Amino acid sequence: MYKKSVRIGDHSFQIVCDCMQLMQLFNKNYLSITDDSCEIPDLTILVQGGFGVPFVDDEVKITREYNIITFTRADYVIEVDNEYRHAHIKVHDDLALKHALMNVYSSLIVYHNWGLLIHSSCVKENGQAHIFAGHSGSGKSTTALLSYPRELLSDEATIVKITPDEIMIMNSPFRSELETPYMEGYFPLSRIHMLYQAQQNCHIALKKSDAYIHLIDKIFFWTDHDHATKKILDLLNILVSRVPVYNLHFQKDHTFWELIS
Repeated sequence: MYKKSVRIGDHSFQIVCDCMQLMQLFNKNYLSITDDSCEIPDLTILVQGGFGVPFVDDEVKITREYNIITFTRADYVIEVDNEYRHAHIKVHDDLALKHALMNVYSSLIVYHNWGLLIHSSCVKENGQAHIFAGHSGSGKSTTALLSYPRELLSDEATIVKITPDEIMIMNSPFRSELETPYMEGYFPLSRIHMLYQAQQNCHIALKKSDAYIHLIDKIFFWTDHDHATKKILDLLNILVSRVPVYNLHFQKDHTFWELIS
């Protein structure tokens, strides 16, 4: 077995894995916690390979038995206690592991009413973060690339810490294509941009009610429980109340930054 302690957002994880190839994911994208730390992990995860088939689709089945919640997809299965202290993940490959970790982390931060994981890229400019959200193919990775040399905080799943007083972004290890050095710290969220590829740039402010509707299906979450759903909706309501949201119609060049910075 291979062991490693890592940090995601504000949370510490102890990883125990039976496969060096799978363990490479943590060595590649995740912030390590030094061995001399006496910190008690927020979540302990046992990772095993050899499960299921390659990725088929995003459909996840959720079951509950006693104090165990089980999330099952064709390429992974997660068993986690209902207080999110211990998890057992079986996966087919490293893609399945990344998606399973996103599932666990999203569920953990919603359980603790800490924040949301949003399907988006995120870029830092002048100390503040800009989220670029949209459906697959809308241009999240494209806008991230076009934003260089601005620093990248995420290219697939943005970690958003939400409190009544502030909305902060933290570096996300859940990467799709782009790899950049890890950035520690918190970055205030300036704006959220809903992406649409177009022939010319246009930036349109959304009403809070419209922003809420646009963002609700961009949140990574898997739940069959009304209480968890209410937490997600309450967190989203705080988010759109504090951060302006825009429709961004953009050309495939860097000139959209002239509108939004």
